[in-house]
Amino acid sequence: MDIAALAEGIAAGNRRALARGITLIESGRADHRVQATELLEHLKDGPEAIRIGLSGTPGVGKSTLIEAFGGMLTGQGLRVAVLAVDPSSARSGGSILGDKTRMETLSRDPNAFIRPSPSQAQMGGVARRSREAVALCEAAGFDVVLIETVGVGQSETVVAEMSDLFVLLLAPAGGDELQGVKRGIMEIADIILVNKADGELKSAATRTCADYAGALRLLRKRKQDPEGFPKAMTVSAVEQRGLDTAWAEMQALVAWRREHGHYDARRAEQARYWFEEEVRQALLSRLTREPVKGVMARLGAQVAQGETTPAAAAAELVNDVLGGTGQG
Repeated sequence: MDIAALAEGIAAGNRRALARGITLIESGRADHRVQATELLEHLKDGPEAIRIGLSGTPGVGKSTLIEAFGGMLTGQGLRVAVLAVDPSSARSGGSILGDKTRMETLSRDPNAFIRPSPSQAQMGGVARRSREAVALCEAAGFDVVLIETVGVGQSETVVAEMSDLFVLLLAPAGGDELQGVKRGIMEIADIILVNKADGELKSAATRTCADYAGALRLLRKRKQDPEGFPKAMTVSAVEQRGLDTAWAEMQALVAWRREHGHYDARRAEQARYWFEEEVRQALLSRLTREPVKGVMARLGAQVAQGETTPAAAAAELVNDVLGGTGQG
């Protein structure tokens, strides 16, 4: 594969080249990883987009909202990329990848690009290479990149490490719904959007929004937020109401963070986080290679037979792989 030509195609906004590039970086083959690293080096000085991570409870209407929101943005002349992460089967490893079908109108928009990816075994609600896919979409000249996670869970805060804004999408419910959302994801949310604020659910959505607004006021104020953030708002994806106001608030928050230096500082912190994550993943991958794989199998058998403890066996393995004491 001619990586330089592929990088040139992506930088020129060629959608087919972008799709090929994302396929390359998602591959687990060793030779493809080398090529993917080279591709990212070619494109590292590309333009920046506003990265928006979006998660929500099951059935809240994430796909409907993303289609309506994306259509509104393309209607304003912006180019929008959607990276939708689909849950993978723990048994077969397969994924349905049906997001393009659910976003039928947006998928036909020439200013939009939708890429569904399997989560595979990756925790955190995103795919293993979502961050690199975001980088390719930025290099291709997209103005906004929407990262849709699998769904709300305790570990889905990872998406905050690859986005400029994190939006939590919730459905109308009573105050008890607050118990169903983990504090961790509440603490990283920049904006909470209560969807389905239409028809018979409109009053319930207003009450739910007030509940979350009150809950947000109880959280410790973050230094990267101006007065009034994080905030809760009501929207209707079906009636396309409130989306323009939500977008205006997102732009205002990004502009404030840029003006006060928080935007660049946050991206620098994220780069450091992903460097450390790459180191962790590289070390873990060594456990599947010989001769380490054989040592791990031997120690695993000893643990299973009760000849040693898991902690002692792990310390011995780390000592064999990295040297040192294996403690810490």
